Amino acid sequence: MGDLADLRAWEELIPDALGLIFRNLSLKEILTVVPRVCKAWSLAVTGPYCWREIDIEEWSRRVEPEQIDAMLNLLVRRSCGSFRRLVVSRLPNDSLFCFIAEHSSSLQSLELPSSEITDAVVEQVAGKLSNITFLDISSCKKIGARALKAFGKHCQSLVGLRRTMRPLEVTDMVCHDEEAVAIALTMPKLRHLELAYLLLTTQGVLHILLHCPDLELLDIRGCWDVKIDETLKEKYAGVRVLGPDIVDDRSFLDEFSDYTDSSDYSWEFMDDVYDDDDVYEDMSDEESVWNDDYDVD
Repeated sequence: MGDLADLRAWEELIPDALGLIFRNLSLKEILTVVPRVCKAWSLAVTGPYCWREIDIEEWSRRVEPEQIDAMLNLLVRRSCGSFRRLVVSRLPNDSLFCFIAEHSSSLQSLELPSSEITDAVVEQVAGKLSNITFLDISSCKKIGARALKAFGKHCQSLVGLRRTMRPLEVTDMVCHDEEAVAIALTMPKLRHLELAYLLLTTQGVLHILLHCPDLELLDIRGCWDVKIDETLKEKYAGVRVLGPDIVDDRSFLDEFSDYTDSSDYSWEFMDDVYDDDDVYEDMSDEESVWNDDYDVD
């Protein structure tokens, strides 16, 4: 009888408490295992308390753009605007970025590497992202100084920025010193700045060092046109500079990005997570996306 009583007690925990517990599970477990246990658990994972952090980066690297769109619509709506961290790669369009911004009142860390966002839409919606303290817009090739100015103007609490590129992504580009100036003039509170492989010059980096007095780490690995001599090293001795030579030092890079471990999401059970019509008859339109075929192989 004791075991049955314990099971009943778990089932009857209020959704908020269950949500706090389930947040310790992997995303795959929350979406594919927990909803199958009972109605109470299913209701808990459709509420906001499981979605304070939304990290689908690994999964988003391997799927089609429409799947990313559907997934984010589902999880952001479930969060009811309470998500504080969002990590997704290859955001496919400006409209999805606008959707995220519209629901970002609690958002503090936004990581959108390799996304298809543009300067124009960042200028349009950056004002809705005012609580962000960490931003990752690495390998976002459709944005530049205009977007950085908009982020800096409206996100005045930024202390961490990751704006790195891959070497092949900059082969046909011109100098990125305009981006450096935009960062320097609009993000004075930065403590952590990653600009690896941007086409920067020494002058661009000097702008940043001069106007960002709180800077603790500057990653300029692969920025071959930057020359840091002993005089500059002495003048800005409080700044730890990585590069321009390539070094392998991750010990300082994760301080502000608040990483969590990523899982390998195959999600082979997506098709039938919500098979029981009686149990899930109140399922919202957003949740019905899981009836589609999400083959990631």
